[in-house]
Amino acid sequence: MPSNSELRTPNSHKKAYAAAGVDIDLGNQVKATLPQLLASTHRREVLGKVGGFGGLFALDLKKYREPILVSSVDGVGTKLKIAFAMDKHDTIGADLVNHCVNDIAVLGAEPLFFLDYLGTGKLEPHVFTDIIKGFARACAENHCALIGGETAQMSGFYQQGEYDLSGTIVGVVEKSKMLNGQKTVKRGDLVIGIASSGLHTNGYSLGRKIFFEQLKLKPTSRVPGLKGTVGQELLRVHISYGPLLQALLKRFNSKFKIQNSKCPIKAFAHITGGGFVDNIPRVLPKNLDVVIRKGSWDMLPIFQIIQTKSGVPEVELYQVFNMGIGMIAIVSADKADAVLNFIRAQKHKAWLIGEVVKGRGEARVI
Repeated sequence: MPSNSELRTPNSHKKAYAAAGVDIDLGNQVKATLPQLLASTHRREVLGKVGGFGGLFALDLKKYREPILVSSVDGVGTKLKIAFAMDKHDTIGADLVNHCVNDIAVLGAEPLFFLDYLGTGKLEPHVFTDIIKGFARACAENHCALIGGETAQMSGFYQQGEYDLSGTIVGVVEKSKMLNGQKTVKRGDLVIGIASSGLHTNGYSLGRKIFFEQLKLKPTSRVPGLKGTVGQELLRVHISYGPLLQALLKRFNSKFKIQNSKCPIKAFAHITGGGFVDNIPRVLPKNLDVVIRKGSWDMLPIFQIIQTKSGVPEVELYQVFNMGIGMIAIVSADKADAVLNFIRAQKHKAWLIGEVVKGRGEARVI
């Protein structure tokens, strides 16, 4: 049996696992800063400390008669390539949190907690810290606890300087307050479009091809009409509509015991991958269509450039990109103006962009 001295690794000698590309000590050193970074995301329901085998959250059952847990998992796609090129990593975490929040907010759910996964070849402390800061900032803004995650160092798996992110969110909604457009949307309802900040987290494979291959631009290039560089415009943070949607439901639907066709707010749709064409039908009855009218909102300059310079057929653009509309609300016609004014009062740009008509459960852009 070897002696203690034989088991001890000399300080001057690099550990074998670190030499192979996985530095456990560095990982532990970096993660030691997590409690401070995550303090702003704390909720009273969170139990235990950061770093356990599992995150603990005590759901307050007194607040609900029939609580329904709502979960979603996602990534930010090849928007990461822009972050790598710009060496800017403090917004990408917020993109992921906000995207996930929006996905459950359309059901009327309040976000409870979020967990992240970060995979990389070599752990760079400043990059890790910037990413976590983005997670923490967005979680705090959405009143969502960041209760755990995983950081995997996988040497040789990722290209140098690159990483991947994914996140899981869990929220809750009262069963009677859960939105179900397939049961509530009816002919004659109107569609309100709420402005996006840019591409959000979808369409980047095509967007990068257009800007960097087709138009021969660089992330640092400046283009007339854009406030910042191309890279800065492509890194604009995905808007969280969660607080807005909660406020809308409280203002217009709270007096109804059960969500039904008489409620002013019928449905929400997050315009993500699939654009208008694939996302809106997810909340429609099979016998109704939504008609979206082009030109009914102020299109952001970046989409104007894509539309005029890319050569991509317009019909495909509205299936790939959000084209300046990140969220839509389907509302009763008699309350549309009131809902629109409320959204604008919350400092979001919004427009009446379409209507519900007889059809086959499709979304048409005309």
